[in-house]
Order: sequence, then structure tokens, then C-alpha cells
Amino acid sequence: MNKITKLGVSALCGSLAAISSANAGELTVTGGVDMSWISKDDVATGNPIGIGSNLTFSGSGELDNGWNVALSVAMDNQDAYSNTNVTVTVPTLGDVKLSQGVSGTGIDRIDDVTPNVWEEAYAVGVGSGIDTIGGTSAGTTIEYTPNMTPAGLTARIAYSPDVGGSGAADKASAVNYSRQNSGYDITVAASEELHGVAGLSISAGISSIEQDSTVANYDSDHEEETLAITYAMGGFTVGYQWSETDTGQSTNEKEYTNDGYGITFNVNDDLSIGYNHYESEQVASDATTTAEATSYQAAYTMGGATIRLARGSVDNANYDATAKDKEATMLSVSLAF
Repeated sequence: MNKITKLGVSALCGSLAAISSANAGELTVTGGVDMSWISKDDVATGNPIGIGSNLTFSGSGELDNGWNVALSVAMDNQDAYSNTNVTVTVPTLGDVKLSQGVSGTGIDRIDDVTPNVWEEAYAVGVGSGIDTIGGTSAGTTIEYTPNMTPAGLTARIAYSPDVGGSGAADKASAVNYSRQNSGYDITVAASEELHGVAGLSISAGISSIEQDSTVANYDSDHEEETLAITYAMGGFTVGYQWSETDTGQSTNEKEYTNDGYGITFNVNDDLSIGYNHYESEQVASDATTTAEATSYQAAYTMGGATIRLARGSVDNANYDATAKDKEATMLSVSLAF
């Protein structure tokens, strides 16, 4: 981790300066690189060499009134903007997070929490086309995490005034040209402190997004829900997750029911192996098709380097029952800085 410079949090979050002045905080940058090789069965692989680079800028500080402020700016592969989060912690209330970008808030945070040692089963590099839950994360959201819940219970409420609108810059707005309007996500997570079972974690969430009924082929809201359970004992971790999506389409209706499960085992402090499987049933007005993805994985860590190997397959990709089954083997070397 390289320290770039020190600066006041008011410089990071200028709008908070009106609330209280800030003590000097710190801005740091972390990152890493993934170097991969993929081999696809029965199809042309092309150039199999891939490079993934990630950078995250993180800042934090404390206001004079005791509030804490944290900033995270993430850059994805090929220096593509990924996510920005600003979190204000009020000691008597909890956290208020402003998030721009996917996976930072709401139900998308728990879209797939089944155990794996590398990636989800459908992220096998051959294009599964499987539909997973995403909630309101496509638009800029405000998420509240209260701190007055019982020990072991974490509850979050995320709201986006316009899910269909892209992220806006300072003093700007994002115009929505899609059917989606405002929406909310509610998620809860329970740990051992609440239910008393060591190693058991339970999470659940719901999402509802208003949709413009005047748009052709849509007549109701976009609804999602999920429930996940994981259990760790010794070197083993097992888990199962169910989710469901109703797209609200009136023509060529589409609903999705997903089931995923995984098991991982830590052979020792450095070596882990795992199995992950995911099934997604698409119920459309013309057909019902189940897409399936399976992955066997292994990961070995040496200091800041991780070597990972996965064998993956996809059946009925993109919910096409006539599609040829896909298989691939992937090798990755990851370095963290």
C-alpha cells in the first residue's frame, strides 16, 4: 500500500465542510494485477493471455463533531471507472453511504455469497449469460446502516431516486432514458452473535424498482428477493443461496429463479480448493430454460502472490437450449501491491 498524500477530508467531500471542519485525514492507494491464461474446449480461443489491473483510492478522516468520513474510489480493468463510495458515520445513528457504481450497496452486495476460492461458477470466462440480482445499484444510491440493531444483526436500507439514471458528476444530474424510476433495497445479515450457532451466517434481501407502465412491454415493477446460508466448520465452508426476479414484463414475460451452492476446503494456510454450482431457470412466455454453470477451483497463496486454477463449464448459455455446451480451463497469477 502506497501513501500518496495527506489532506483534509473537507477537500474530499466539500459539501461536508458546511457541517463541521475536518481534521487532516489520509489518502492511500492500493492495487493489484491479474495475469491469466484461458483455454476453451471445442471453440477458437484466440489470444489466451489476459491482464487485469485494479486500483482503489481510499481516504478517511474525522470531523470536529466526532463524525467519521470515509472515501473509496475504485478503478477496474484498463483503468475503467468502477465505483465511488462516501460514507459518513454518525456515532448515535450509524452509517450513511452515498454510492455511485455497481456492487457497492443494496441487494447487489449479496447477489452471490456462495463459497468459492476464486470466482462464481458462472464467471468461467466463456459467457454464461446468467441473470443475477442487482437491485438499485445501477443508479446512484443512498444507503443507511443503523447501529442500534441487536448484536449480530446488520440491516441496510438503500434508495435510488432514479435507478435508470447513470452516475452524475458534481453539480450535475443524470438523465434517465430507460423505463426504471425510483427503487429501494432492504438487506439483513445475521451472525453467531445473534443466533448463537458458531460458523453460521444468514443473509436475505428484497428489492423493488418502479417501472414506467407506459413503456411498451412492461406493466409492473421490477422485484427481486434472495436468501443465503453459509456454514463454516474447521477448514470447510458450505453455502446455499436462492434468489428470484420478476422483470415486470407484460409481453414475452420473464421471471428467473436461481439456486447456487458451493463448498470450499482450506487444505492448509496457503492452499484452498472448492466447488461451485449455479442454476438459473428462466420462465418466459414461450419457453422455460435452465442455464447451468459449474466450476472446480484451487488457489495457492505465497505472500502477495496468488496462483489460481479453475475448470468451468456452462450449459444452455444465455438460456438457449440449442446452444452448444461450453468448457474452459483458466490459470491466473495475481499480485497485490
